[in-house]
Amino acid sequence: MPRKKATHRSAAFFDLDKTIIATSSSMAFSRPFYDGGLITRTDAVRTAYSQFLFLVGAADERQTTRLRDSLSDLIKGWDVAAVKRIVTETAHEHIDPVVFAEALTLIKRHQANGRDVVIVSASARDIVEPIAEILGADAVIASELEVKKGFYTGEVTFYNYGESKAEAIRDLAEKRGYDLHRSYAYSDSITDAPMLNVVGHGFTVNADRALRRAAIEYGWGNLKFKKPVGLHSGPPAKPILVAVLAVAAIVAGGILLSKATERPPEE
Repeated sequence: MPRKKATHRSAAFFDLDKTIIATSSSMAFSRPFYDGGLITRTDAVRTAYSQFLFLVGAADERQTTRLRDSLSDLIKGWDVAAVKRIVTETAHEHIDPVVFAEALTLIKRHQANGRDVVIVSASARDIVEPIAEILGADAVIASELEVKKGFYTGEVTFYNYGESKAEAIRDLAEKRGYDLHRSYAYSDSITDAPMLNVVGHGFTVNADRALRRAAIEYGWGNLKFKKPVGLHSGPPAKPILVAVLAVAAIVAGGILLSKATERPPEE
């Protein structure tokens, strides 16, 4: 009797910040962290400029690494249970309004076609997982923070960035039986080139000139997401304007408030 040909599942891998949501996931929780006593005004000033550069797309790899290090220093000594509670309780309030409608449509389309949706983010797992749950994602790949006796030590045990994202995707694909050649990936950042190249169908989101050039070189598709209207009805979010106003408020002594040309195949 002839052996049946093995079938392999495929998946859709989505970057989070500025790909699914129109802001930084870490920045989105600045206000509840402040209200919960985890950060001070000085802490907000310390990270505001790096966050602003990220939001307007001006952060290079060096500045992104600096942001990682500043956030690592910031969270040292935070109570893990308190962070998880704050993120879980406020995720809908701060994330729902900034979800790109186009990203949500893509997520639902992929799942309707039998693909798992995996959120792949450089943000910490404790922040990403509640957001992934809201979005109905099937799995999360995120940065991992060291915890001792219920508190963050400030050490990043796994930084999910650049080539590390691609390696983590390969590892998950091996565990779950994903066929990466038949899988999809979406990102707004040139630093995610390894992630886009590790699958058979890579797509840029709201690409700048450099990323568009890379898309031509590597054969990626290009998508435009324009409607951060979120999971519920309401006025569109304007993340860059919000960021400008937030930085201005910090400078004034306030706090950080909160921060296609080609369609993906239907098959």
